[in-house]
Amino acid sequence: MSNVINLNKFRKARAKSSDRKTADANAARHGRSKAEKDRDATRKEAEIRHLDGHKRDKE
Repeated sequence: MSNVINLNKFRKARAKSSDRKTADANAARHGRSKAEKDRDATRKEAEIRHLDGHKRDKE
């Protein structure tokens, strides 16, 4: 005798795995982690401070 399968649950699980696969592909293509964003912001601030420290005053 075979097992009874709830087709609604099967359909939802298949859609969920498909959506997860699409989300993972988009994250790999476009996404950056919070640590990467923070690191880039810190580097940018350091560069700005460095350049501002070398500006000459106009008289």
